Amino acid sequence: MHILFVGDIVGRPGRDVVAAELPRLREQLKLDFVIANGENAAGGFGLTRPLADDLFATGIDCITTGNHWADQKEILSFIDEEDRILRPRNYPMGVPGKGVGLYETRAGARVLVVNLMGRVFMDAIDDPFAAAEAELSACPLGEGADAVVIDMHAEATSEKMAMGHFCDGRASLVVGTHSHIPTADAQVLPNGTAYLTDAGACCDYDSVIGMEKYEPVQRFLKKMHGSRFTPAMGPATLCAAFVVTDAKGLAVRIEPVRIGGRLQQALPTL
Repeated sequence: MHILFVGDIVGRPGRDVVAAELPRLREQLKLDFVIANGENAAGGFGLTRPLADDLFATGIDCITTGNHWADQKEILSFIDEEDRILRPRNYPMGVPGKGVGLYETRAGARVLVVNLMGRVFMDAIDDPFAAAEAELSACPLGEGADAVVIDMHAEATSEKMAMGHFCDGRASLVVGTHSHIPTADAQVLPNGTAYLTDAGACCDYDSVIGMEKYEPVQRFLKKMHGSRFTPAMGPATLCAAFVVTDAKGLAVRIEPVRIGGRLQQALPTL
């Protein structure tokens, strides 16, 4: 199976580069399933129904989120009915939405997507490792699902790497989001799980993690808030991870994807 995981989509520049490049990538890489983190799609904070529909129209099959998932309160009115949008699985009981979905590709393969959020330097929510264990046990790779993808939305690289090794051999891909900076450690772990600490973001990289530079720089300099963060509006880079799995659902290949904008380009070939 050919899977693409698209990093955090930040504002209009991120949405535009995904709309421009993803249809071609689906064809060129013969993609069976596409997942994208969409929690920053609405002006950098949250996700709305119209923007979610626009993202699905580009060829995205499932949208994951993270700590900004509910910044646009209208999501609370539709997330329970929209199975293709996930919020972190380890939020407390009773929170709207769900953190896991089992999807079917056009060819009939089953893909389990689990959305988790870390706790180091982030909100004190439920244990992501216990949540991962529950879902991997309930729907094992090769039995309940033909592929398993885990979005580990976390600040600490150590927590992301620990999740990768915790799931090694039981997931097709464990990929980090949230940091908005693509890391250089794409690898297949010893037991067959593809791993990447952070997929990066789809954003203008002449920025501070996708946001216009002035305000975040001033906050570091003066420790005072001036104005709201807004997405940098220059040409964006699409950042993603491309994964190929075998008949057992384990990874045989993972490569970074970077298209457009300022970053060094990277495009896998078949």
